[in-house]
Amino acid sequence: MNADTHPCSLDENSPYVEYAVEILSLLADATRVRIILALRGGELSVNELADRLGKPGPSVSQHLAKLRIGRVVACRREGNRMYYSLANEHARKLVADAVFQAEHALEVEPAHHRARIAAPRPTDQSSDGRA
Repeated sequence: MNADTHPCSLDENSPYVEYAVEILSLLADATRVRIILALRGGELSVNELADRLGKPGPSVSQHLAKLRIGRVVACRREGNRMYYSLANEHARKLVADAVFQAEHALEVEPAHHRARIAAPRPTDQSSDGRA
């Protein structure tokens, strides 16, 4: 799953705009955003997702069905269990960017910027590896 690293070459007349709006509408639900965030680490069963989100399994299943119809998540069956994963890297990036934008709207210095600033700096070491 590799998200495109090239800048978007689409313009305002793209035939995909209407479907993009449908995808954004599909993701305009906190439970669905949390599902996408949970699936960033890999495949999970409905029960695992329900436990992580603190939601009933049937409710999570309904949300997953909508995400599957929108081709945001993929599923596979193993016995009587369904396992879900992100259909592609774009959903992960779209949700992450939306959360980052929310941080910008609510904080003077967003957490994702503080994390970069607080990264440890390399220390000066002698040629034998000791400080």
